[in-house]
Amino acid sequence: MRRVLAAPVGRRSAWLSVVLGLLVAVGLVVLAPSPDRGSGVSAGLPSSAESVRVAELARQLPGADATSALVVLRRAGGLQAQDTAALQQLAPQLAELAEGGRVAPPVTSPDGTTALVAVPLSTAGGDEALAGTVRAVRAALGSAVADLPPGLTAQVTGGAAFTTDIASQFDGANTTLLLTTVLVVAALLLVTYRSPVLWLVPLAVVGASAAAATALFAVVSRTFGVVLDPSTGGIADVLVFGAGTNYALLLIARYREELRREADRRLAMARAWRGAAPAIAASAGTVVLSLLALSFAVLGSNRSVGQFGALGIAVAALFALVVLPAALVLCGRGVFWPFVPRVGSAESSLSGPWSRIGRAVVRRPWRVVAVAVAVLAVMAAGLSGARLGLSQTEQFRVEAEAVAGVQTLAKAFPAGASDPAQVLVLSTDPAVVTGVVEAASAVPGVVSATPGRQAPGAAGGAGLTEVSAVLDGDPGSPAAEAAVKRLRSALDAVPGGALVGGSTAEGLDVEVATERDLRVVAPLVLLVVLAVLVVLLRAVVAPLVLVATVVASFFAALGAGNWLATQVLGYPGLDTGVPLLAFLFLVALGVDYNIFLVTRVREEVPPRGTREALVVGVSVTGAVITSAGVLLAAVFTVLGVLPLITLTELGIIVGLGVLLDTLLVRTLLVPALFTLLGRRAWWPGALSRADHHRGDGTGASPAPELARR
Repeated sequence: MRRVLAAPVGRRSAWLSVVLGLLVAVGLVVLAPSPDRGSGVSAGLPSSAESVRVAELARQLPGADATSALVVLRRAGGLQAQDTAALQQLAPQLAELAEGGRVAPPVTSPDGTTALVAVPLSTAGGDEALAGTVRAVRAALGSAVADLPPGLTAQVTGGAAFTTDIASQFDGANTTLLLTTVLVVAALLLVTYRSPVLWLVPLAVVGASAAAATALFAVVSRTFGVVLDPSTGGIADVLVFGAGTNYALLLIARYREELRREADRRLAMARAWRGAAPAIAASAGTVVLSLLALSFAVLGSNRSVGQFGALGIAVAALFALVVLPAALVLCGRGVFWPFVPRVGSAESSLSGPWSRIGRAVVRRPWRVVAVAVAVLAVMAAGLSGARLGLSQTEQFRVEAEAVAGVQTLAKAFPAGASDPAQVLVLSTDPAVVTGVVEAASAVPGVVSATPGRQAPGAAGGAGLTEVSAVLDGDPGSPAAEAAVKRLRSALDAVPGGALVGGSTAEGLDVEVATERDLRVVAPLVLLVVLAVLVVLLRAVVAPLVLVATVVASFFAALGAGNWLATQVLGYPGLDTGVPLLAFLFLVALGVDYNIFLVTRVREEVPPRGTREALVVGVSVTGAVITSAGVLLAAVFTVLGVLPLITLTELGIIVGLGVLLDTLLVRTLLVPALFTLLGRRAWWPGALSRADHHRGDGTGASPAPELARR
C-alpha cells in the first residue's frame, strides 16, 4: 500500500498540497517585481554583430541619445501654398519638442507632391517619454492640417514612431491574450467533460500555475537581467496554459479509469498517479530540456523564450502532479457529475470508435503508412517557393501610422529615405571619408551617401565619421538587405575601415544569427528528445521512429502554414524566426502525444503482445489525446490576437502541427509503423524478445476482453 500511495491523496496531505499551491501562487503574484520589458520586441543580437558594433561606436557621436521622427505631408496632385504655409507655421512647435530646440527646413520631393521634416527627439527619458513626445508631434501635426482642403496625407514615421507604434500595439495585448486563452481552455474543457463542475478544477489549477509562473518570470527577469518582452511573455503564457491543461487531461482520464475499478477514490488516484506521472514527467522533461537547448542560441530573444518557457513548463508539471491530484480527491467522485464513474461500470473506450480505428490500422498497416506519408508530403509541398523574412513595414498585422508613413514617403522619395543605412568610418581624415563615400555611392542599390556627424578620436585616435547611405529598397526588405551585403563587401576593400549598421543591417544580422541558431539548436533538440525516449522506453528503434514521425509532421505543418499564411491570409512570407520556434515547439510538444500513447502501449505489451497493445493504447488514449491536441492547437492559435505577423504565423504552424500529430501521426502513422515492426520496435530492450509476444504473430494471446470481441 505504501508503495502505491505516491501521490498526495491522504486527507491531510491533499489539503496541504492545495493550500500550499494556492499560497505559493498568491505569494508570488503579490511579492514579485515588475519584469524588465526591454524596448519593444528585441532580437538581442550578440556584441560581435556588425550592426551592434556600429550602435556601440555611434554613442561617441554628438547627439547619440537622439532619434528622429519624420513628419510627412503629401498631396497627390502637388502640395498647395496653404500646405507649405501650415508646415512652416508648425516649425516652432516642432522645435519646442526637438532635441536641441531646432529642426531642419522641410525637404520637398522633386515632383512637388511630398514634403519631409526630420525632428530629432531625445531618447534619454526612455521609451515612455519618447512615446509621449511622438504623440505630441502627431497632435501638433493634426492641429496644423485640420483646416486644410481634403486630399492631404499627414503622418509621422521614422525610428521614433516605429518604437512608439510597436509599444502601443502591445498595450493591453497580453491581457487580451490571457483572457482569450482562459476562455478557449474553459470552453474546450466544458465540451470535453460535459460536466458543469469538473472543468473548473483543472482550469483553476492551471490558472494558479500560470499565475505562479508569470510571477516567477518577473523574479528571474529582475534577478538575472533577462529581458521579458511582450512577445516572449505571450509565448510563455500560452505554453503554460497549453501544456498544463494537457497534463491535467491525461491525469483525469487515468483517474476516471481507476475509479471504475476501485471504490476508494484515494487509492484510485494513487494508482492513476503512478500510471500517469511517468508519462507527464517524461513529457515535461522533454519539453523543458528542448527549450533549454535554446541556451545555445546567439539571439537573446531565442534564449529568453527557451528560459522562460522551460520555467513555465516545469511549474505547470509541478502543479499537475501535486496540486491537481489533491484537488480532485478532495472534490470526490461527484466532481464528474452527471457522468460519475462507478465501480464495475463499463469501460467504453475498449469498444468505442477509437478501438475500431486501432483495429483497422493494425489490419492494414502498409495502406495506412502509404496514405499518411502521402498526406504529409502534399502538405510539405507548400514550402515550394517559400519566402523567408519580412521587411520593417511588413511586421505588423494591424495598421500602424509609422508603416503607412514609410509607404507614403516611398511614393516620392527613395524607398529607404525614411531609414538610411548608418555607415561609420573609423576615421575623420577627409581623404578616407571621401573614399568611403565614393565607394558607397557606387554600390548598386545605394541611392546616395552623405557624410554627417563626426567624433574626434580620444588620445590621438582616428575618430569616427558617420555616413548616411540611402537605399532604394524598403527598410528591411530583401532588396535593401542585398544592398547592405554589397555595401559591406565594397567597404571592406576601402582603406581606413568602415562598418555598416542601421535597422536594415540589424535585420540582416538577425537573419544570419537565426540561421545559425537553427543549425545548432535543431540537432540538439532532436538529440534531447531521442535521449529521453530511449531512457523512457528502454529501446532504440521505437525512439528513432517517433522522432522521425515528429520531424515529418513539422515539415508538413510548415508547408501548410506557409501556404495558408501567404495564399489565404495574404502575408508576404514567413518571418525569419518562425521556423526555429515552430520546430522546437512541434518536436517537443508533438512527441508528448507519442509519449502518452507509447508508454501506455508499453504497459500492455507483456500480457497482450505488440499488436493488441497498440489497439488498447489507441483505444484508451484516443479521446484524451485528441482532446489535448485540439485544445493545445486552439491555445496556440490564440497568439493571433497579438499584433505581430510573426506570432500569428507561429500560432498557425504550431496549431496545424499539433493537429497533425494528434489526428494523423499518433492515431494512424505510429501504430501502423509499430505494427510493421512488431517486437523489433522495442529492440534492444527486454520487450523485443519473443517470450513477450506469444500471441500477435510474434507473441502472447490477446487479453480476455479483447479476445471476446
